[in-house]
Amino acid sequence: MNYRPSPFAGLPPVTKNLLIINVLFLLATYVVEHVLGIKLSFYLGLSFPLSDNFNIAQFGTYMFMHANFPHLFFNMFALFMFGRVLETYWGPKKFILYYIITGVGAAVIQLIFKYIDYNNAISLLSDQQVAIVLEEGAEILRSGMNYKNELMANFNGILNGPMVGASGAVFGILLAFGMLFPNTELMLLFPPIPIKAKYFVMIYGVVELFMGVANFSADNVAHWAHLGGMIFGFILIKYWDKKGL
Repeated sequence: MNYRPSPFAGLPPVTKNLLIINVLFLLATYVVEHVLGIKLSFYLGLSFPLSDNFNIAQFGTYMFMHANFPHLFFNMFALFMFGRVLETYWGPKKFILYYIITGVGAAVIQLIFKYIDYNNAISLLSDQQVAIVLEEGAEILRSGMNYKNELMANFNGILNGPMVGASGAVFGILLAFGMLFPNTELMLLFPPIPIKAKYFVMIYGVVELFMGVANFSADNVAHWAHLGGMIFGFILIKYWDKKGL
């Protein structure tokens, strides 16, 4: 009998369980939507606090939800590659604390800038249009539809569209890896050249800042959340260093 080790063999416990939980959440999303017709992202993804869909628990649940398999794969690949190194270096308790804080911090930063978008969008609508979206917009989005009026549709998306994904926490992990192992060489896929971790993280941060400032909302990516994960990660690491933790 040939013994084949599990692909999770050797993974530290928190990283392994995070990978499993995220996969289970995506499977549950598919099953519940196709069997019951319920889109879990509107309940477990993070909605704007003024939305009827909002629940405070979403600050925790949103980071386990993903839009589709590619979204899940790239986040989990980064968690697998860098999270296990950080967990081995820090230990499970410190690693999960870092993961949660950067994930929640990413959500806070994203919502701050979403509030700016909210005010900009509402200024372009009449009081009647705003009232209509506030009253029925959440249910319309949950049914898979939106308004034909472009301005109302945009406002509804900002107000009731959920944010999902572990990207904020994952970008926090990338930041931590770059700070703790700055001279480790990483091999890029495009272009296929080696780059030191510290430069990789800096380039990523600059790109996300540019994308956020440029307000590339059309790509449906929460760039401010990515940057927020890095910001909170940087602050937390510096705090731990100062306290000798």
